[in-house]
Amino acid sequence: MINQGKFVQLLNSLGIDFFVGVPDSYLNGFCTYLLENIEEKNNLIAANEGNAIALAAGYYFSTGKIPMVYLQNSGMGNMLNPLLSLADKDVYKVPMVLLIGWRGEPGTNDWAQHKMQGEITLPLLDLVQIPYIIAENNDELLGLQVINLVDIAKTERKPVAIVAKKNVFTTEKKGSLIPDNRFPLFREEAIEAILDIMPKDSIFVATTGRATRELYFLRERRNEGHEHDFLNVGSMGHTSSVAFTIALANPQRNVICLDGDSAALMHLGAFSMVSKVNVPNLLHVVLNNGAHESVGGQPSAGMRVDFTTIAHGCGYATIGGAICSKTEIEDSIQKLSGRMNAGFIDIHIKNGMLGKLPPLNISHEQLITDLMNELISNKEEKK
Repeated sequence: MINQGKFVQLLNSLGIDFFVGVPDSYLNGFCTYLLENIEEKNNLIAANEGNAIALAAGYYFSTGKIPMVYLQNSGMGNMLNPLLSLADKDVYKVPMVLLIGWRGEPGTNDWAQHKMQGEITLPLLDLVQIPYIIAENNDELLGLQVINLVDIAKTERKPVAIVAKKNVFTTEKKGSLIPDNRFPLFREEAIEAILDIMPKDSIFVATTGRATRELYFLRERRNEGHEHDFLNVGSMGHTSSVAFTIALANPQRNVICLDGDSAALMHLGAFSMVSKVNVPNLLHVVLNNGAHESVGGQPSAGMRVDFTTIAHGCGYATIGGAICSKTEIEDSIQKLSGRMNAGFIDIHIKNGMLGKLPPLNISHEQLITDLMNELISNKEEKK
């Protein structure tokens, strides 16, 4: 790993003192350094990567200084619209430095959801005409490359990129994941409480990150199958949308969306879908620990946002506020039973995990085949 302090000092010497982005596990050493050494107003953790590009643009318009935007390459899709229609050379010519974690780098062993993104990362940068360097684990070499890259950003007024391979900006330290003892439950315990109270044929749709792993291994421990579950291993922020149409197409089944606070914030507009079409069989649960936990524990706005009020305003039936205990989970689900529209619960939980879990080595094809057979076959049988 490079020396993160020296890297940030180099950026400062080049006039870069504003950072904004979405944390990534390949950048967790860098993100942790920013969190511990940079004021929050100069290190904004954005809702999504497009949001980060726009925030960076506003900073440049106000100061004339080049900002840095950090992200995982999976977020490149989110950033493309403002990057091409706001920051582009033919629009407002906004210089910025993108620091991109290269998940799924060809020739490395990574999870399936990163494979295609890793293959197209460099071709995509070439396609949108963004100059880039590939960061190696060498402080001196990286320094020289960054000086040249920032000069291009300044003189040509355009975005440039640093593509970060594994272990260059990565540390084993995962940030502050000390359990928040204000809340009694870990995420796994909250999920199991919901499993216990919902009908056995309920469909569970779990968000990106640790919720998918914990749901999977809870099923294993409970000797239950996986045919009632959709594990949204990628596409962060889109879990509730998948759950929405599963509920819409299967009105006879209870559908529970196990969302995360960071994921829900990433595409918060998806909440409004329940105002368009009634799906009373959908229960949307945000498992809220106020952190980007699986990539390093950096804080989200989850504990600062009143999800319940937002959900109510979007058309959900709610219980009036956040909850945190097993008894409250049981009572809330009971209160929301018989509702006329989709239900929503914000559960405040501890950071971290109840116990260690093995990696999620699954067959995506088998999981989706089993779920589709469960949903489609049951409907065919009832005709």
